[in-house]
Amino acid sequence: MAKIVIVGGGYSGFYTAFKLERLLRRNEAEVVIVDPLPYMTYQPFLPEVAAGSIEARHAIVPLRTHLKKTRVVTARVTGVNYLEKTVTITPEIGEAWTEDYDHIVVTAGAVSRTFPIPGVADVAIGMKTIEEAVAVRDRLIDSMHIAANLPPGRERDRLLTVVVIGGGFAGIETIAELRSLASSMLRQFPTLSLDDTHFHLVEAMDRIMPEVSLKTSHWVIKNLESRHCHIHLNTQLVSAMNGRLELSNGKTLETDLVIWTAGVKAATMMDGSGIPLDDRGRITAQADLRVVDGDHVLDGLWTAGDVAAVPDLTGGGVGGYCVPNAQHAVRQGKLLAKNLVAVLRNEEPKDYFHKNLGAVAGLGLGVGVFQSGPIALKGLIAWFAHRGYHGLAMPMWERKVRVFSGWLLQLFWGRDTASVRRVQRPRDFFEEFASRPAPAAKAGPKRTRKKVAEPAT
Repeated sequence: MAKIVIVGGGYSGFYTAFKLERLLRRNEAEVVIVDPLPYMTYQPFLPEVAAGSIEARHAIVPLRTHLKKTRVVTARVTGVNYLEKTVTITPEIGEAWTEDYDHIVVTAGAVSRTFPIPGVADVAIGMKTIEEAVAVRDRLIDSMHIAANLPPGRERDRLLTVVVIGGGFAGIETIAELRSLASSMLRQFPTLSLDDTHFHLVEAMDRIMPEVSLKTSHWVIKNLESRHCHIHLNTQLVSAMNGRLELSNGKTLETDLVIWTAGVKAATMMDGSGIPLDDRGRITAQADLRVVDGDHVLDGLWTAGDVAAVPDLTGGGVGGYCVPNAQHAVRQGKLLAKNLVAVLRNEEPKDYFHKNLGAVAGLGLGVGVFQSGPIALKGLIAWFAHRGYHGLAMPMWERKVRVFSGWLLQLFWGRDTASVRRVQRPRDFFEEFASRPAPAAKAGPKRTRKKVAEPAT
C-alpha cells in the first residue's frame, strides 16, 4: 500500500483525511495524520466560546472519533526529508522515530503573528486555540466578580478593562462578543455599571475589517461605539510592560486582559527541511496543491491551508494568492484528497478554484454583519446568517447538533457565565488543605556523661 502522511490536523488536514477515507479503495493506501493535539478546532467559533455562547468542547472535533480509518498520531513532526521521503515524528513523551512515506501533505496551519513589542510576550493572550478562548472567558468573568467588591479606583478599573489588538475579523468579533458578555452580566452586579467597564480595540490601519466595504466597516464602528467600545484607528501598541499599555496616540491603558489578534503567519516547522518557502514563510505550491520549487514539481509533496501559498485563480486574492481563511482551507483539503487519489490511479489532478462567497461576522447576541460583493446585511438578519452559515459549516453532524442545541437552550436560560478558571491550576485547592508529614525533629547537641574519678586505694 502507498502511505500518505498528513502533517497537521486543522481544517485542511482533517478534511483531507476525512475525504480520503471515503475515496480510497480497500488497501489502496494507509493514511496517517500527525498533530500535537488530538482534535481539530473550529476557529470561527472561538469568540463565541470566549463569550459563553458555545460550550468549548462543542467547538472542537476529536480526530480519533471521526477518522475511523486513519492512524492518528498525537505528536509533532520535527523533520521532513522529501528527497528520501522520510518524516521524523517526536511525541511529547518518549523517543522520536522516523517513518517512510509515499506522499506527504503539509497542512501545519498558522500561528499568531506578533512583533517585538516590550511586554507583549509576557502579558498578552491570543485567540487561535480553544484553550485561549476559555482562558479569556474565565478571566473576564472572574475579574467582574472581584471588581464588584472593590471601591471605584485604579485597581477596579484595571480589572474591568479589556484591550484587543488588531481590527480584523478575529479582533472585531472578539471585542464585540466580550462586550456582549460583560453587558449581559452587569445585572448580576448591582455595584457595577456599564460606565465602569472599559473595552478598547487598537488597530494600526485607518480602517477595520478589510474583508467588508468601507461603508460596512463604518457601521460596525458606530455599533461598537454605541455599546461603549473605544476604537483606536491609526494607532500602534508601543509597550505592554506589566499590563501598562502605551499607545502611539499618547493614551495609556492599564489592564489584566490583553488579547492579540493582529494577524497570523504560517507555522515555521518547515524551516531547515529544504521545502521551498516564499518571502512570507509559506510553502510554494501550484494550483493543484502540489509543492513546487520554481517550475519543478516535488514528487509526493502536497500542501494546503494557511501554511501554503496557493495561487488564487479567481484573481481576487491578495498578491495573487488565496487568503488564509476557513473557506479556502476546507475546500483545499477536500480537493487535495481527490487529487491524491487521482495521482494514485494515474489520473490528472485538478486545479483549485474558489470564488470568495463573502464574509460574515457575529458581533454579540442579536448583532451581525454580512458582506458579499455589493450586498451588505447588518443587525439581526446578519446575525442569523452568521449562526446559520457557521453552524452548518461546523464539521460532522454530531458537532452541529451539539452547537445548535446549545444555542436553542440559551433562548430559555441564557448564556452560561460560570467561570472555571481554577481548572488551569487544579491542584491548588487540594494542596492548600492536604496533610503533610511533620518535619523531622532536629537533633540536639550530643550529651556526654562526666567521668567520675575513682578513689585512690
